[in-house]
Amino acid sequence: MSAVDDPKTLGRTRLSFASEADIDEFVQTLDRFESGELTADQWRAFRLVRGTYGQRQTGDVQMMRIKIPQGILTAQQLEALADVGEQYSRGFGHITTRQNVQFHFVKLHDVEPAMRHLADAGLTTREACGNSVRNITACPYAGVSADEVFDITPYAEATTRYFLRHPLASSLPRKFKIAFEGCADDHALTGMHDIGFKALAQHSGSSVIRGFRVTVGGGTSIMCKSGALLYDFLPAGEILNVAEAIVRVFDRFGDYKHKLRNRMKFMMQDLGWKTWYREYRQALDEFRAGGGAALPFDPEDPPVEVAPDWERSAGPSVLETVSRASSSKVTGPGIRPLVRPTLPVMNGEYSRWLHTNVRPQKQPGYLIVAATVPLGDLTSEQMRLIADLSVAYSDGNIRVSPDQDLFFRWVRKAEVGELYRRLSAAGLGLDGADTIADVTSCPGAESCKLAVTQSRGLGRILGDFLRERQDLADPASDLKIKISGCPNGCGRHHIAGLGFQGSVRKVGGRAIPQYFVLVGGGATPDGAVFGRLAAKVPARRMPEVVERLLSWYQRDRLPAETAREFFQRVPVPQVKERLADLERFTVEDAVPEDYIDLAEDTEFRPEIQQGECSA
Repeated sequence: MSAVDDPKTLGRTRLSFASEADIDEFVQTLDRFESGELTADQWRAFRLVRGTYGQRQTGDVQMMRIKIPQGILTAQQLEALADVGEQYSRGFGHITTRQNVQFHFVKLHDVEPAMRHLADAGLTTREACGNSVRNITACPYAGVSADEVFDITPYAEATTRYFLRHPLASSLPRKFKIAFEGCADDHALTGMHDIGFKALAQHSGSSVIRGFRVTVGGGTSIMCKSGALLYDFLPAGEILNVAEAIVRVFDRFGDYKHKLRNRMKFMMQDLGWKTWYREYRQALDEFRAGGGAALPFDPEDPPVEVAPDWERSAGPSVLETVSRASSSKVTGPGIRPLVRPTLPVMNGEYSRWLHTNVRPQKQPGYLIVAATVPLGDLTSEQMRLIADLSVAYSDGNIRVSPDQDLFFRWVRKAEVGELYRRLSAAGLGLDGADTIADVTSCPGAESCKLAVTQSRGLGRILGDFLRERQDLADPASDLKIKISGCPNGCGRHHIAGLGFQGSVRKVGGRAIPQYFVLVGGGATPDGAVFGRLAAKVPARRMPEVVERLLSWYQRDRLPAETAREFFQRVPVPQVKERLADLERFTVEDAVPEDYIDLAEDTEFRPEIQQGECSA
């Protein structure tokens, strides 16, 4: 991680990712659009690259996406996000599966002041949406994991800074995604990315050389594909050269016309591996001949994240935390975070939380603590509390995870209990982080133009159901549930042990919300494994789907077989057989609630609009 000495900063800080010129250009371009100089299509293409995305609602309603490179947030940045959520959105923000933060229902002319406030804290929306190199994600355990090869954070950050405002980065045929992983388990899911970098080390005599296993062309949505192996071992100093060459080939040969086939995986399929590889090697040679690109540090001796050596400030008391969390004000339509502050007793609940939400760092005496964030939603006051707690108990930073949670690092063992008491007082003391009860969901039809169903409604119901049914959840804790409201898969349902994709069914001339049930997805050391479609079940019956599948696992699993292994092994016809009666649905079966989507109160009338993912 880049660290700079700043006497005004307590703990660590990062060099800014923001640019005032970007914001000035946004204002000037908006003026040109409103004066008629630019068409709606030209304006759309511009604002998307600046992180401003139209919602499904009519009127002046935008979604703002803020890039959180490598998922790292400082206390100051959390404060800035809290202010934006409070002043310009609904009083809360949403953590995405790509380690971004989103605000919904933002007015267009509020985007500029929000951007400027975020820029003061070093945050940017540049290339958070649109046909660009998107936020570069990284393992949230990087730097502190006991089984990592090495800390990938400085390499990922260097790649972020290299492509931010790169001449090609915002005018590609389609979005382009990069991920870095250093652990044995692939927390960053590198196999589903356009470029996946997984840390490796080679021994040469007494020396150890750092490098990466590199995969290319991964993706989900309408053609799920695990990235193809490009390098068994690429020396770490070459990552920018290789990434540049890959992006150049995509820019040169990608499909700029057909929105459904313009991801890099389709281009590689059309060219064929041999042709693509030839073009890639030519682009790489040309770039190297022109001088290439070097990392801003010695690849064998990068910046190292060391233990905090400053006096940590006192955090808020438990009672103050309860008072502040209870004061959270959320407004507007859609599902809102339920803030339930508690004064915990250090009993069995604490023991359970220790088991699921705390793990040791590789640095002796320190722990990683996860704060479980249902649906990825944080109120502005919770963000401010997290900022204060990060300074008091961590190192002034937190990391957001692809499972939509928050990680405190560098927590002293002796202080874990006090941090837990304050997280509980902030309404963030739930156990079950990174377990089946920690359900992941995209925003769904609450705001997205492409979504069919209210995926967040199902996410909340299943999360609550599994926390009440520990007899089902505990034996299958390794399994992941991920939900998307449409085939695009922002909730990553394709790579979940149990994945649910929203769709619609007509019964007696009326629409009912339903979900495709996919089983057996996940990440392996060799790449991504995608779930297999097993059933299509009405939305109201989904808790029973989960109950049946988990009960089946407990009854028929092999000795020592995990839930993920079980659902990767069992044949799809057997899954379908166990859900057949839930799949069948007639007018006679229906009750009024079946025609209402989860978390809604009016009849389900799906409206799939033209999305802006590839404007």
